[in-house]
Amino acid sequence: MTISELTLKSNDPEPARRFEVFTGSGRRREWLPEEKARIVAESYDAGETVSAVARRYALSPQQLFAWRRAARQPLAEAPAPESLFVPAVVAAPMSEPAARRMPEQRKRKAARDAGVIELEIDGVAMRVGRGADARTVAAVIRALKAPS
Repeated sequence: MTISELTLKSNDPEPARRFEVFTGSGRRREWLPEEKARIVAESYDAGETVSAVARRYALSPQQLFAWRRAARQPLAEAPAPESLFVPAVVAAPMSEPAARRMPEQRKRKAARDAGVIELEIDGVAMRVGRGADARTVAAVIRALKAPS
């Protein structure tokens, strides 16, 4: 009788191929994408069960099921790339005496324009005011950036 026959408590006729002893706190194992793909493919072989394949590689069946689910996910569902940002220019506030000389009409316009973002894309200027719907703004920006 071999050591693998003593430690493997299963009806599986195949003895364990590897026996690992973890001592101390250790850390998580890291699997290369090629290794994961090979293990996932093996779990789909005829006559194989997820539990048997997981046991062979000292994985939990839940981990292998998660890998299988990730492998089935189409690339279209992959997270979208992060948004790109452009530099923002913030105008310095005017000095107090200059602000007092400003006509009433300009004061009202300045108050109305507070919190407004101005974008210029390929010579087209766009102003985004407070409370603008983010989806609408994103759609307009995409339309402006699209090739004609």
